[in-house]
Amino acid sequence: MRIVQELLFVILFGAAVYLFARKAGQIRKNILLGRDKDLSDHPDLRWKNLFLLAFGQKKMFRNPLVAVLHFFVYAGFLIINLEILEIILDGILGTHRLFVPVLGSLYPVLISLFEVLAVLVLTGCAIFLVRRNILKLKRFISKDLDGWPRSDANYILITEIVLMALFLTMDTADQTLQARGVAHYIPTGSFWISGMLTPLFSGLSDGTLEAIERGCWWLHITGVLAFLNYLPYSKHLHIILAFPNAYYASLEPKGEMENMPAVQQEVQLMLQPELAANAPASDTMPKFGAKDVMDLTWKNLLDAYSCTECGRCSAACPANITGKLLSPRKIMMDTRDRLEEVGRNIKANGTFTDDNKTLLRDYISEEELRACTTCNACVQECPVSINPLDIILQLRRHLVMEESSAPAEWTGMFSNIENNMAPWKFSMDDRDKWATE
Repeated sequence: MRIVQELLFVILFGAAVYLFARKAGQIRKNILLGRDKDLSDHPDLRWKNLFLLAFGQKKMFRNPLVAVLHFFVYAGFLIINLEILEIILDGILGTHRLFVPVLGSLYPVLISLFEVLAVLVLTGCAIFLVRRNILKLKRFISKDLDGWPRSDANYILITEIVLMALFLTMDTADQTLQARGVAHYIPTGSFWISGMLTPLFSGLSDGTLEAIERGCWWLHITGVLAFLNYLPYSKHLHIILAFPNAYYASLEPKGEMENMPAVQQEVQLMLQPELAANAPASDTMPKFGAKDVMDLTWKNLLDAYSCTECGRCSAACPANITGKLLSPRKIMMDTRDRLEEVGRNIKANGTFTDDNKTLLRDYISEEELRACTTCNACVQECPVSINPLDIILQLRRHLVMEESSAPAEWTGMFSNIENNMAPWKFSMDDRDKWATE
């Protein structure tokens, strides 16, 4: 019977790891569809960002209470899953609590700490469910989240509650069986939380307790492996991608916009035609801005997959606050949805086949793009260093520079800059006349 269980576990574990690796590989391919961008500079600052923003969740602590709860859920879930290593080895080898002889008296202390964290995770998730579904904070009831995104967040919170409950129930049954001296349940010492709960199971038979302990063990590890494979399809992929995204975050001042070398070269040649002879030859016309996800950089696409859909960007966006159509959160969600669609297209056809769709207009409208004030509030607020503004600017540059599509007010300003070297309709000779008197 034990051999059958070991074989079943190995098959389950192998299938889960294979499926996760396959989807992770597809996401990596999708991200690499973006244009190349060198972000290898200043590794010392990048490691600092990784530890402060991803591990330390620095930006979350602007709201201390929520930050502490989120940190409990985040840190607790990650740390508790260190126990998964023991569960996996037990499943493969057919052992029970393999690390007890190795860790000795340290073992019950570690498991007790895991149990305390499990209680904190349970508490945090319950409060977050209340915030989303009963208190209904504004950024959680936005139309951006209509449909699957809203359900996704609830599924994740409920799953974490169930997994933590299974973990505590398993330990409580195990502690009761240890106290009774049942074979296979070696003494570990008392655990802080489950040790207090053993009276709840005192009236159950040994067989029933073993069924509860084994059932919770299997449900817990199966749930963890299922959760692992759910992550790539969920906003909670940020649990993994927040770390590289924080590392590769822009180190430039937030108000500084990246210039386009192709634009700079064209302007320079226009102002100094004599340089054209020495300009590097190119067989293709330069593309200005971005129309689809392939025109964005790989960092933009990593941003899209890293989005937590928390809505802090949209809650801080002045355009969104005043009722404009723009929502930075939707920009990121739309970019990810389009990238997934392009990835499926390439997977099905071997190469991208035109589907008569683009990120611009089919997913993100001109009205959304033009509502942006480029204030960088969304960039400042994002807890995982996402830059929605960069995508907005690239799409807007395409509209203006490739399609000559701009509001009349912008067109007048462009004309004035071209003719008068300033946004105003005054010649350079007339500009200082106001000071003559």
